[in-house]
Amino acid sequence: MNILAIDTSNYVMGVAVLRDGEVAGEYVTHMKKNHSIRLMPAIDQVMKDTGMKPEELDRIAVAHGPGSYTGVRIGLTTAKTMAWSLGIPVVGVSSLEAAARQGAFFQGYISPFFDARRGLVYTGLYDREMNLVKEERNLLMEDWLQELKEQGEKVLFISQDTAVHKERILEVLGDQAVIPAAPYQFARPSLVAAAGADKEPGPLHDLVPNYLRLPEAEAKWLAQQENK
Repeated sequence: MNILAIDTSNYVMGVAVLRDGEVAGEYVTHMKKNHSIRLMPAIDQVMKDTGMKPEELDRIAVAHGPGSYTGVRIGLTTAKTMAWSLGIPVVGVSSLEAAARQGAFFQGYISPFFDARRGLVYTGLYDREMNLVKEERNLLMEDWLQELKEQGEKVLFISQDTAVHKERILEVLGDQAVIPAAPYQFARPSLVAAAGADKEPGPLHDLVPNYLRLPEAEAKWLAQQENK
């Protein structure tokens, strides 16, 4: 199966091509720059470098959140537009699952997370087979750490935002927490592709962002409507 994978859901932008299940090419940047400008040139370059023609693609896999609201929309819009024009399916992959797959060989639980500001994180708990042990949520990191502490198992933390919460993670969990080296903290688009290969695609227009919480502007609008 030939798959194009796209991840713009956070500040790490990635594009990958799988040819017959093998990673043919991968492009990843860790820069907080405008994904809307850089994504299509990155796709074009990876496709050229791997000798993959658009008509050879069997499906597109896209990280559909949680993460940056704008970033998620950029990736989804691009993936769905390409899939529609090529007449191929598109599958959504949780951005948290994509990060968790970096720890697939860890003998314990895996907690990917993204900082959501004000002490909040997007997170969930996976086992090494990528089964979701605790559902993906948006909650206070402090509450999440206490929940993991009560569970009493070793947990591998994977996040592009490790530096923001590392000190508190170690304070609360001590030896129960495992934090890998920097190269393992970032989701890779090839893992989005691998996950997308195992998922059953649904109707194109049913694929929507996995925000885990409403955008602030939408939440304020709904609150105003309730008060009228």
